[in-house]
Amino acid sequence: MPRFSVIVPAYQVQAYLHACLESVLAQSYPDFEVIVVDDCSPDACGAIADEFAALDPRVRVLALPRNEGLGPARNAGMERAGGDYLVFLDGDDTLTPHALRGIADRIKETGEPDVLVYDYARTYWTGETVRNQAAAHLTEQGPAPFRLADRPGLLKLLMVAWNKAVRREFAVREGFAFPPGYYEDTPWTYPVLMTAGSVATLDRVCVHYRQRRRGSILGTPSERHLDVFTQYDRVFAFLETRMRTHPESARELARWRPVLYRRMADHLTTVYTRPGRLPRSLRAEFLRRARVHCRRYRVPGAPAPLPVRLRHALLRLGLRRTYGALRLASALRRRTAKLTRGLLRAARAGALRLHYRVQRCLPLRADRAVFAVEGHRGYGRDPGALEEAFRRLAPHVRTAWVADRVHHHTVPPGTRRLAPGTAAHRTALARSRYLVCDAAFDPGLSRRRGQVLVQTQAGTPLKHMGLDLQERPAAARDTDFAGLLREVDSWDYVVSANRHSTLTWERVHPGDWTALEYGQPRTDVLQRATAADVARLRETLGIPEGTVAILYAPTHRDYRRTQRSALDLERVVRRLGPRFVVLARAHPRHGGPLAASAGRVLDVSDHPHVEALCLASDALVTDYSSLMFDYAGLDRPIVIHAAEPEAYEAARGTYVDLRSFPPGAVARDEDELIGVFASGDWHGTRSTRLRAAFRERFCPYDDGRAAERVVRRVVLGETDLPPVVPLAGRSPAPSVAASLARAPLTTVPQPAGPRTVTDSL
Repeated sequence: MPRFSVIVPAYQVQAYLHACLESVLAQSYPDFEVIVVDDCSPDACGAIADEFAALDPRVRVLALPRNEGLGPARNAGMERAGGDYLVFLDGDDTLTPHALRGIADRIKETGEPDVLVYDYARTYWTGETVRNQAAAHLTEQGPAPFRLADRPGLLKLLMVAWNKAVRREFAVREGFAFPPGYYEDTPWTYPVLMTAGSVATLDRVCVHYRQRRRGSILGTPSERHLDVFTQYDRVFAFLETRMRTHPESARELARWRPVLYRRMADHLTTVYTRPGRLPRSLRAEFLRRARVHCRRYRVPGAPAPLPVRLRHALLRLGLRRTYGALRLASALRRRTAKLTRGLLRAARAGALRLHYRVQRCLPLRADRAVFAVEGHRGYGRDPGALEEAFRRLAPHVRTAWVADRVHHHTVPPGTRRLAPGTAAHRTALARSRYLVCDAAFDPGLSRRRGQVLVQTQAGTPLKHMGLDLQERPAAARDTDFAGLLREVDSWDYVVSANRHSTLTWERVHPGDWTALEYGQPRTDVLQRATAADVARLRETLGIPEGTVAILYAPTHRDYRRTQRSALDLERVVRRLGPRFVVLARAHPRHGGPLAASAGRVLDVSDHPHVEALCLASDALVTDYSSLMFDYAGLDRPIVIHAAEPEAYEAARGTYVDLRSFPPGAVARDEDELIGVFASGDWHGTRSTRLRAAFRERFCPYDDGRAAERVVRRVVLGETDLPPVVPLAGRSPAPSVAASLARAPLTTVPQPAGPRTVTDSL
């Protein structure tokens, strides 16, 4: 008996069925069967399914003698299913990678619920992917499993069969089946959710719901859209029958009637208003039947916002002309507001451009400097280190920091705060002598004679950058390479951390700029920190005294649609024991926390300064983040979690082969990572030797004076710069690991099964 029965009805989807079945058979979780129901499709769906069945015994094909429709095709698949759980997938949709494994894990940890609801994303023919906007209802916080009464918000999700895994025994016992006709999901999903004794959610995109340009059922005008009324008759009939046959739960079931009425009214409104569904000749008939249904099933107790109540009232009263007039007025109001906003934005942009041109005619201010980081985020990184050095070494230069207003509180006193896109910002760009940034400068900037542009970049390059992305379309996305070269031509200086960085930047950003190979300014604070600084930071973050703090900082994966953690961090700390805590930091492009803060896992994604997190931690775990180069200067252990190396190399590519030149121990999966820390290999002799070689190559100038050297050269014009302190003469910032390393971690449990720690990938 397989764990899952994946039921795929196929009718006129020959262009998409191959991708659908490939997405299932490529799943990392192998315990499933695929039942393809050929609904007497006139195209090649049957032949495609037969080809897959000949290649993989998990695929079975059921050919119906005549076209039955989507609902009966699913029923036929259910009759042949033998899996513990039923998973429905339309023939033009796909499962995301590892979806079945995520579903199986969630089912196991929530105690085999009757229904598991998971998320989906719409994939458009243009290539755009948009996640379900109601995904917040799928949060995994709180007790699980639960009943629908505990989480009624689940009824606000799209009522379809393919975003749920349903326990087959439960479906058979209750006699659930799909009806014929359009909108067949409606009389299935509502009864399933209301009847289920246990429900759980999975906050993960498991299905890509294809939005076809032509040929989809919902985008084809047909009288069959009138089936929606029959389907809701079935829903309310089920509710009445269930209340009679199960009087003990009649009161609970009765509470759903107002909710179902509102959902029905919303659904009818959608069908009526969406273009491409109802032929013009049927619109009056549809509204007449909607009036009958709204009057028949309306009950008090379904609160809704005023605009929604108004729409429902118009449906209930059948006021077609009034409804049309209000829709026209609403559309006109929206268009007018949109046009007005567009005109105001255009006028403001034009005024700012004119203001900038006027300011460029005024004298340049030699005592002004403007700083910014990518995305106009808060104070920090390399520009922040240079701004501090400007104030300390060149106090005659007044500095300003450009950041969104929500980040102004991070800017230190004495530094002017500028909001991007304001007249003050444009004035500063036009008249300041020094402009410092770690990303592209303002797109409207035109460098004046006498201005000095300093590009700090975003650290030592590990993954491919600049012109090298021309060969990596997945990572390049919509990069304007001609615009990139115009940007490069405006640079005067590029700050470089090491020889590797200098050579890489010269090749991928070719221009007439001068390399300042003086070290990474943002690492100065790491070299100057004291034991008191480290203790204070650890206390602020809530790191228990005497524990080993692991900073987990994975990079962004260009080839992934969702950026989920590759590690089960709670399992990691549970296996390692109470001496370890994990600080989880998501990549800035992640768009949310990397993990839920619970117990000894602390999510620090919102912390404004990654340098503080480096100082507070005792070891770094990362995959392909350039943070490893900064961290190496601390001379603290680094462990590489080398998950999916082939996929990352194919999508992005790397300049440093971590297989042959790692900064420390390397683990290929979660169990090996646990073994690295449990055995002490993370700070062992070999790891120390690897880190020393890595530091020598990539951190030769990280002695705490990189920013000073840049300012003395660029601003003060000095050529006799402070000498670099050799690596052998530097004292690393103290960490808890230094003391813990002297004692064996005998209380840390070893991982189950054989453990293999790889010396290289």
